[in-house]
Amino acid sequence: MSEVELLSVSKLYGNKQPYIIKNLSVTIESGEFFVIVGPSGCGKSTLLRMIAGLEDISEGVLRIGGEMANHWSPSQRDISMVFQNYALYPHLNVRENIIFGLRVKKISHEEREKRLLEACEMLNLTDYLNRKPRELSGGQRQRVALARAIVSQSPICLMDEPLSNLDAKLRAHMRSEIRKIQRQFGTTMIYVTHDQVEAMTMGDRMMILNQGEIQQIGRPIDIYNHPANTFVASFIGSPQMNMCEAYYDGTSQELRINNDLKLTMALPKLKTSTYIIGLRPEYIHIPQPNNSNQTTVQVVINHVELLGNDTLFSFQVNDQQWTAKWNGQWLFEPGDKISIALDADAICVFDKGTRQLVHSSIKQDHDELQKGVLA
Repeated sequence: MSEVELLSVSKLYGNKQPYIIKNLSVTIESGEFFVIVGPSGCGKSTLLRMIAGLEDISEGVLRIGGEMANHWSPSQRDISMVFQNYALYPHLNVRENIIFGLRVKKISHEEREKRLLEACEMLNLTDYLNRKPRELSGGQRQRVALARAIVSQSPICLMDEPLSNLDAKLRAHMRSEIRKIQRQFGTTMIYVTHDQVEAMTMGDRMMILNQGEIQQIGRPIDIYNHPANTFVASFIGSPQMNMCEAYYDGTSQELRINNDLKLTMALPKLKTSTYIIGLRPEYIHIPQPNNSNQTTVQVVINHVELLGNDTLFSFQVNDQQWTAKWNGQWLFEPGDKISIALDADAICVFDKGTRQLVHSSIKQDHDELQKGVLA
């Protein structure tokens, strides 16, 4: 069993406030790829080190495989870990660094060589086996650390931003390779990152942290479509979700963003009041002729980014700058006035006081995703 369970776990240094991790509870299933994501300083790496046994748990219970593990030494937890700063032995060459843990476990020479060659071929390290860490680039050192974790084949693997020092092409390749390895061995993977692409594409589930507290846990697509609060809405997604205040009139069922921009929406669960609304850039469309369901408005473009097959442009809504994402190459210039259409079926509504989600119009849930045509 490689299930990891944290029950009301907290971390503080000495008796000094504030908590680094505060009253955190989560169960990570055996064989799950679980991603922890959040801004710098939110406690992601500290939480990972607590699971590994490199940091003490101030309060709460850690269970590994159903057994309480608070006082287990790191070696008793049978966990492999990839650190952000490599943690390689400077006096050992690449070969010796990778198989060091296998020697300690007294794995046979034949098995060590087999695992070593498989990992090195996967990570393009075959030509560097006799080099010392100081003779490698940062990206190469990170790959050595990855290889060391791969060859251990531990039931639980912790990764602390392992791809941060790789170039873009290798990073994209390694995302798929790590996921493939995890599926192949059925490893319980706990993966820390601040990269949204990694979080969205790699995780079975992900947990968003902020200031040591859980903001939301769920499948990436569900969190993207139904963010629990304004922090999650703005943190997940690039470009981030557009947000501003809007007044909802329950009598007329009209959501008024400003005098020129009003959406007719039936929101029976909401009382007449001011809310914060959110709309992702991809739900701002090109107006379609004779479409009575769309809400169109003219805006003045103040910034344009042409990204190959996509075009991002920004404009002002009340006191906020909003961004739209259109497919294709649009040769707009700052100052151009264009018409846009808002997708009312994709509006998220948040309570102005608590910042919590109170309504999401997005109907495309995980079970309703397009599955394509299978031959």
